[in-house]
Parts: sequence; C-alpha cells; structure tokens
Amino acid sequence: MNKAELVSAIAEKSGQSASAVNDVLGAFEDIVTNTVAGGGKIQLAGFLSFEKSERAARTGRNPATGEEMQIPASKVPKIKVGKSFKDAVNK
Repeated sequence: MNKAELVSAIAEKSGQSASAVNDVLGAFEDIVTNTVAGGGKIQLAGFLSFEKSERAARTGRNPATGEEMQIPASKVPKIKVGKSFKDAVNK
C-alpha cells in the first residue's frame, strides 16, 4: 500500500475527505520527523515508537574490492513495534 492508497483507505474508513486526511498525514510525518531529529521520542502505546539512535563507528568491507574501510558514526531513526501490533500480526 502506498501513501495515496493509505490516504484513500483512511478517508473511506473515517468519513473524512481525502484532502483532509492527506493534510493530517503530512502533519504527522512532519511532527515525527522534527521531534525525532531533535532528539525526542514519540510513543503510540501498543503500536509504534519512534526515536533517534546512535550508531558507533566501525570497520566494514567494500563489497566490490573486499578492502577494509572505516564507516563513520551516525545517528539513525529507530522504530520499535508495540506488543498489540506484534500480536495482531502473529494471529
């Protein structure tokens, strides 16, 4: 399911216009991105949580040459799945 299909499905289920749902979804994306980028955490209990995680520098290999190379430290988004969501998927 892509974003347009998601917007249509939410609009149909909620009775809202697709335009309104698209605006809300866009606002949700912006808020999650800005909060996590700023070091905050968002938790939707039982569903998902979003936070920033730090990845340490490490040594890797160039797959084309096999040569060792240094991979610098970085910050990455981390998404954890909640128990209710996991349970629903595993039924």
